[in-house]
Amino acid sequence: MGDRLQFSDIYLATEPYVKSVGQVRMGTSGIGWKAAEGEAEALQGLSIPGLILPSGMLALQHDDLRRIQWQRVARGYGLRVYTKSGVLHKLDGFTADDFETLRDGIKRLFHGLTLEVRDISLKGWNWGKSDFEGTSMTFRVDNRPMFDLPMGYVSNTNLANKNEVSVEFQPPRGKNLKRKAAGVDELVEIRFYVPGTTTTTTSSKGAAGANGDDDDEAVSDGGEKGADGEEEEEVSAASVFHDTIKERADLGQVSGDSIVQFPEILCLTPRGRYHIDMFSHFLRLRGKTYDYKIPYENIQRLFLVSKPDELHMMFLVGLNPPIRQGQTRYSYLVLQFVRDEETAIDLNLKADDAASRFEGRLRSHYDEPLYRIVANVFKGVTDKRLIEGGGFQGYHGSQGLKASLKASEGTLYPLDKGFLFAPKPPLYIPHSDIVSVMFSRVDASSSNKMRTFDLKINVHGQQDYQFVSINREEHASLEDYMTQNGIKMLSELNESTSVSYKGMDMDSDSEGNRRGARASTAAGTAMNIGDDDDEESEDEDFVAGSESDVPEEYDENYESPDDDED
Repeated sequence: MGDRLQFSDIYLATEPYVKSVGQVRMGTSGIGWKAAEGEAEALQGLSIPGLILPSGMLALQHDDLRRIQWQRVARGYGLRVYTKSGVLHKLDGFTADDFETLRDGIKRLFHGLTLEVRDISLKGWNWGKSDFEGTSMTFRVDNRPMFDLPMGYVSNTNLANKNEVSVEFQPPRGKNLKRKAAGVDELVEIRFYVPGTTTTTTSSKGAAGANGDDDDEAVSDGGEKGADGEEEEEVSAASVFHDTIKERADLGQVSGDSIVQFPEILCLTPRGRYHIDMFSHFLRLRGKTYDYKIPYENIQRLFLVSKPDELHMMFLVGLNPPIRQGQTRYSYLVLQFVRDEETAIDLNLKADDAASRFEGRLRSHYDEPLYRIVANVFKGVTDKRLIEGGGFQGYHGSQGLKASLKASEGTLYPLDKGFLFAPKPPLYIPHSDIVSVMFSRVDASSSNKMRTFDLKINVHGQQDYQFVSINREEHASLEDYMTQNGIKMLSELNESTSVSYKGMDMDSDSEGNRRGARASTAAGTAMNIGDDDDEESEDEDFVAGSESDVPEEYDENYESPDDDED
């Protein structure tokens, strides 16, 4: 056993929330970890370099090892193994007594490597320096690490202001991770205050950063001057820090390895034009200000509908959790396309494991309208059902009805299994969540005929949604749709009575409508009989005359009632 070390009950902590116990073995060939019996199931679906599935074995070759550190962790003590390829692996569960055995063994087995001791700063300060190493960023206080931020989980970063950089995180992906991570608190955003300026160089390492809680206490070392005599532009340290995070988190410009790229796609929500880059496990939205990294596991629903103008198509992507811009959350991406825009695109299915991962769901070549290509590619990579406009047809044959939700104008789409409102704010109401619907302002007996009506949808355990200013001509189609889908309809006056509005025409001059108008007028007259004593008595004494003949102003012989009393 002199040429091998072995430890049991060691956790593979490279991915958070994964509680898989196994055995560690170290030899001259490298470091190996193998999951114990029944523990490999928790690793399925993960994408850890060097991890062999489904057996659950991690193999790190001696030639690829760069640094090994010993650190206090939540589960006792752990090893941080840095590889030359830039990947950081974590093995937790060691005891304090294992330190000397590991130190002597690593020195003996791996020539040129020593076991480094990593002391964590416990001062609690919120200002310090940032250090990027591999796929992680380390925040240091007095040259001692305080915490690490894995760049692989950064979903977005932006300059909140001149000296403030916000970093947003996405939850870990993989099979069973949502179940294991349920009910726990996790970091979703952190902000750094980065004062001072620096000069642009070929490397952005060494940018200083500090937590944004105490701006006046943040410090910076300033910029470093270039060694040569070339002119160097002075920029803010926050901008350099922001660009470094984008580069390390792989949020910047994409070069190769993507399955397909869709440039300059018009996005209605959030507003702007974005480049969409599709990869094996995630997609990237790249705009002028914001960049997003969205795992396919976050995509819940896909909708493809036609706008009422019949010239554009809208493609909606439902997200959970939503993406964020500051304090604003976007649960849907709403993309708009010109219906007649066609193109031909070749997919790079050789990238990564795309060929085997999406086998049968993607084609290597597409030649059809752009909106259809984007919808089919999203459907293939996410393996989600694409929901299109159902069998509903409005009065003019359109899929949707023009309506307003609060102050926002949009289109209400009655689909096969729910209602969809788009583009802003996007909203989907499944039929299973609907208690009843109520039609308002549809009384045909009114002398003042309305050109529009309102639709109120009552939802189980949620707020009611009221869609207003729907064209009166669409009522009959909506009523048929409710009946076909078994949705309970209520009237505004009697909430247990079904509303019927079929056969009504706004511009109808039929004798029946004229009789109804006369009857309504007569009824209104009859209702005012009881008020004749109060209102008609003044009209009996009224004498019509010119409005210009006002005695108080123009008659010099006018005597007021006050003069008579005198």
